[in-house]
Amino acid sequence: YMIILSTLATSTIITMTSYHWLMAWVGLELNTLAIIPIISTMHHPRSTEAATKYFLTQAAASALILFSSMTNAWNTGSWDITQPLTSPSYILLTMALAMKLGLAPLHFWLPEVIQGSTMTTAFIITTWQKIAPMSLIFLTMNNLSTSVFLLMGLLSSLVGGWGGLNQTQTRKIMAYSSIAHLGWMATISSIMTNILIMNLLIYLIMTTSVFLSLIISKSKTVQDTTSTWTLSPTLTIIMLLSLLSLGGLPPLTGFIPKWLIMEELILQNFNLLISMMAASSLLSLYFYLRLTYTTALTLSPNTTQTKFKWRFYPNTPTMFITAPATISIFLLPMTPLILL
Repeated sequence: YMIILSTLATSTIITMTSYHWLMAWVGLELNTLAIIPIISTMHHPRSTEAATKYFLTQAAASALILFSSMTNAWNTGSWDITQPLTSPSYILLTMALAMKLGLAPLHFWLPEVIQGSTMTTAFIITTWQKIAPMSLIFLTMNNLSTSVFLLMGLLSSLVGGWGGLNQTQTRKIMAYSSIAHLGWMATISSIMTNILIMNLLIYLIMTTSVFLSLIISKSKTVQDTTSTWTLSPTLTIIMLLSLLSLGGLPPLTGFIPKWLIMEELILQNFNLLISMMAASSLLSLYFYLRLTYTTALTLSPNTTQTKFKWRFYPNTPTMFITAPATISIFLLPMTPLILL
């Protein structure tokens, strides 16, 4: 397991630090090969299915990246990532990166894969697995189509809002939340890359905080969250605030990226686009609020025989949640420093 995890970490770093298309491709391929055994650790038809779906989509996306870089090298003679791309190459690359990240309309694999894997694996897929494709977007943004990214961002935020409304599984809710957040990142990526990086970092921290809360409280469905208070009242409050932060409510950290992205897009006169995205973030907020409601404001119908979660010494270390939870709640006053 340690070998697989270190390969996962190394492959992402290889992709992030490469300037040669083949090295970036090698990193992404290693990444896919490392996460497959992690997804299929549970010997269960669902996890096997999730691993197969993940492998097929990622292999197709990797092949598209290789194909786009080869056609580009064929036309220009350059394998450099930062060099301008020819027109068929950048279309292929945009499709491949959207597929890697799970941006709508290429998002269908993400909720399925996350639902088929364990909580920890879902956490890795929604956080660590987004870093490599995002770094490629960051490097190639000058050569990619702005209008396509704006459109995909809008679609993703709408899909992330609509898709999560009817879900009862917390993993699927987190998957749709991930799609919506990636939509916000995609819209700003072509306009201001430093806000993109900041948004990605804040998203990673907030998602880490929520996932760790779900892992510690073993909440797989919305119904499970109703008994979190028996486990730890402090965890209930942390979960409540982290979820609201993920929804982007003002006094919390999650408001920073939404605020800055809205401001930037209004400056660029994308008024209709940003209005639609703001409306779609209300949809997302609804299912976060539903989760916070079940977690912190609901007592499940109890009888004296009800099985409570016993407060044994927790199996999962709770130390790791302190930093991400604090950052995902209290960072809003730091916005002026972030802007500098």
